[in-house]
Amino acid sequence: MPGTDISEAQRVVFGELPDLPHLAELPARGPGADIVGRTAGLLVDLPVELYVGRWRVAARPGRDLRRALDLWERDLDQLTEQGEGFTGTIKVQAAGPFTLAAEVDLAGGGRLLRDPGAVRDLAASLTEGLRGHVDEVRRRLPGATVLLQVDEPGLPAVLAGRVPTESGLAAYRPVESATATDALRSLVAAVGAPVVFHCCAADAPVSLFAAAGATALSLDLGLVTALDPLGEALDAGVGLFAGVASTDRVVRSSALADRVREIWRRLGFSPALLAAQVVVTPTCGLAGAPDAAAVLRECREAGRRLVEE
Repeated sequence: MPGTDISEAQRVVFGELPDLPHLAELPARGPGADIVGRTAGLLVDLPVELYVGRWRVAARPGRDLRRALDLWERDLDQLTEQGEGFTGTIKVQAAGPFTLAAEVDLAGGGRLLRDPGAVRDLAASLTEGLRGHVDEVRRRLPGATVLLQVDEPGLPAVLAGRVPTESGLAAYRPVESATATDALRSLVAAVGAPVVFHCCAADAPVSLFAAAGATALSLDLGLVTALDPLGEALDAGVGLFAGVASTDRVVRSSALADRVREIWRRLGFSPALLAAQVVVTPTCGLAGAPDAAAVLRECREAGRRLVEE
């Protein structure tokens, strides 16, 4: 979400999305509020710090990590206050292990991605941290059902060996699909909550996410070119968070609903299943949106149209 006021952002979320609110993220607040630093604050026994503008593994917890943790505490306090008595589904989100591995540096230099052992340690640390995070949200909102979104926008590049080294003259070796599937499957099994995998990049590994145990897939449908893997996942009962709403302008709900129907028709599924299996969403985050509340409002209205029309 845009801005730096977590209280206002959370009010907008609960107001515009009463049936599926989420814990707002406000990256404009700076380091520790960005997707990498924020998620790094959840890591267990793997402290990080900022060094020349990048996050890297640290010898011990320091000021940068304390800032990230302080922001988390403020956000959770607002969620607790504004979500008091809430009994529906609440979504929380964090970066996935492979996006982190491509963005966080080893203490001695180079991305974590260069060291398979470090990637395994990172995945285990994040899994434990996410399990604790889910438990904390449940404690604060005891009547709610927690849905965990794992953001993996960097995974396609990791799988394809397109993550450049520091020199820019080479790239890190690709991670095997089976290795990524196993790591994400372990995460899903351990966190104790249904998991939505989000990827707003081209070549989103739909089949991999489904094999890892995704409850739903969150995709920018404008970047989905291969419909067969998506169709297979949906046929197996995986839900779809259909990213159709632009993040830089407000598109009317009728157009959003038509776009979802078009994709559904091309997939060959019965219209009767659409309302039960699809959630209408923005294509990606709204941190730069000129009117985030309006975008969310049109998504909600588009969902109503899909149910009622």
